[in-house]
Amino acid sequence: MLIRYSIWCLLWIFILVITITPLVSGGPTRRRDYWNNVDDNYMWKEFAVFERDDSPLVQPSKVNHTLPPRHLTPEELEQLTLEQFKKLKLNYTEVISEIDEDLAEGDMRRGRHLPRLVDKALRLFNLKQVITEVETSVMSKVSCTACKAGVGLLQHYIRGGKTTSDIEQIVYKFCVSLQIQTPRVCEGITELFGGEVVYVLKRVQIGPDEICSFVVGDGCEEVYNPTHDWNVVFPPVPKPAPKPVPTPKELVSTFKVLHLSDTHFDPYYHEGSNANCKEPLCCRLTNGPAPDVQSAAGRWGDYRKCDTPKRTIDNMLQHITNTHPDIDYIIWTGDLPPHDVWNQTREENLMILKETVAQMIKSFPGIPIFPALGNHEAAPVNSFPPPFVQKEFAINWLYDELDNQWRKWLPTSVSRTVRRGAFYSVLVRPGFRIISLNMNYCNNKNWWLLLNSTDPAKELQWFIYELQSAEFSGEKVHVIGHIPPGHSDCARIWSRNYYNIINRYEGVITAQFFGHTHFDEFEVFYDADDVGRAIGIAYVGPSVTPYYDLNPGYRIYYVDGDHEHSTRMVLDHETWIMNLREANLYDYPIWYKEYSARHAYLMQTLSPADWDNYINKLAENITMFDLYYKYYWKNSPVRPSCDSECRKRMLCDMRSGRSHDRKYLCQELESRIDANTKGTGWRAWLYNSLALSRWF
Repeated sequence: MLIRYSIWCLLWIFILVITITPLVSGGPTRRRDYWNNVDDNYMWKEFAVFERDDSPLVQPSKVNHTLPPRHLTPEELEQLTLEQFKKLKLNYTEVISEIDEDLAEGDMRRGRHLPRLVDKALRLFNLKQVITEVETSVMSKVSCTACKAGVGLLQHYIRGGKTTSDIEQIVYKFCVSLQIQTPRVCEGITELFGGEVVYVLKRVQIGPDEICSFVVGDGCEEVYNPTHDWNVVFPPVPKPAPKPVPTPKELVSTFKVLHLSDTHFDPYYHEGSNANCKEPLCCRLTNGPAPDVQSAAGRWGDYRKCDTPKRTIDNMLQHITNTHPDIDYIIWTGDLPPHDVWNQTREENLMILKETVAQMIKSFPGIPIFPALGNHEAAPVNSFPPPFVQKEFAINWLYDELDNQWRKWLPTSVSRTVRRGAFYSVLVRPGFRIISLNMNYCNNKNWWLLLNSTDPAKELQWFIYELQSAEFSGEKVHVIGHIPPGHSDCARIWSRNYYNIINRYEGVITAQFFGHTHFDEFEVFYDADDVGRAIGIAYVGPSVTPYYDLNPGYRIYYVDGDHEHSTRMVLDHETWIMNLREANLYDYPIWYKEYSARHAYLMQTLSPADWDNYINKLAENITMFDLYYKYYWKNSPVRPSCDSECRKRMLCDMRSGRSHDRKYLCQELESRIDANTKGTGWRAWLYNSLALSRWF
């Protein structure tokens, strides 16, 4: 047993040496003493290789922030409800075997027709549904089938010796003939993505089933693939016994934190242009003039597929500086460029990065900002090759500039990890640390992961090292990133490993913050051995962009501050929004506080257990769910209705801190919703009838 344990320890040291040493260099820090006590077999020198600047980046707050009020009594809630009502005034193998017989010769971009069998086969797919599912990341078997057909077709051409240029022309032909997109979008997409997709598919040894299981996730059956089955390694340090989360004290020191996400600034937004175009992004001069008044892009933005005009971002930042002059620090969770994914260049995306950083510095001088990388910063979108991919496809062009820009707020000690993988760790206050992760290494739309998804850039192994060091030092940690780990865009294997890390370090990580979805939501994490015990919470902040059907918004958090026994938990949060319809109607944008969490959701605290309890209430109380749904959409006047299937999906999202595992995490919850729906049919009918009678 002793020999096995020693080998285990040596294995851990070896892994850290080969994965961490290339990341950083520098002298040992005070953490050597902690690591030295782990085990005689441990050599602190192997762990103290990080150059770290442990000077706190946030100064003690000079302002005593007033938290939003707690939840109301039933009588007060009834009064608030009345006030809110007042406001309401205002077969594939056979096809492949015959494809080459029908392929037209010459430049396929000038051809008019697809090969007859390909045309017939592809038209069997509901392509509009596939496009919608790709846009919303809510995948089904329809997308899975289309994915397998597309991948199989590409691999057939690659095996047949077609050049990258040939394949790009074929894909363009399909795209135009099937009217998947406009010709210029089809051309841009094939030119931007064709080279790297063909590069990857030439080098993978797996077929359509395995590829689409990885890319689509829940929509496809899980196909085991040893190349995408890996586990991070934990140090042989016993997990401390979980302690009850203390109720944060009232009237204590707090930090006021601004969360901005998904700005998607569009420098080419044009008021009055066509907002109802047939491309992924509208409201630009290139979309032509609006055919009628209803189709015209609004002055301050638009609910259709349009991103954020500069004037709206400027107005929001001015409002924030006037309304919240007491902000202590800012978390900024990525996605800066617009959604013109067929038309982007590296130079253009870097320009937007530089302009937006300059805008933030001007708006918030002297306020620390902690950024995280979004999936849209790369060109093409979602393309984040691991460090082993070099030359023409290397990602250095982006990470090097991120380091240059981010160091306007961050210490130079983070450069090594930022330039390697766009992740870093900084001390905010003594005993309080922020770790920013590059969630694009979990992005299953990142085709480079098909080559090797095993902990790209060794980010998760580094993450464990930082968390273990924080545990030794008695620090609490906030994690920031872009793609939520439980979202369907996060690869199953990466998310599973991340979930295990959250489980191990539940006593260290007190909150997580993400963006990406554009909605106002959250994810709860549970004990791997006791699924009934909530251990962590991830806040998913609302987007600044209205893309699409949304109001612009941002988030304010109140975090337990500097005092004895501080939990560093989020004590409360507020969402602020702008009513886009009214702003365009009156040419006068007004930002207002939509709600605060404790007040609106009747919560004593925002502990993981309280959020879990809130999910249970939402499953049983349709009125409470409707309120949550309204805030989820940022009170959008064009939000769709939500039936029982929609409720199940959303409630499962809240409970899914681990992606593509809905059967395990949500089965009981969905059964309860079904039971409640069946059991309250007459009651719901009677209630709705009475409610409607008030309006007629």
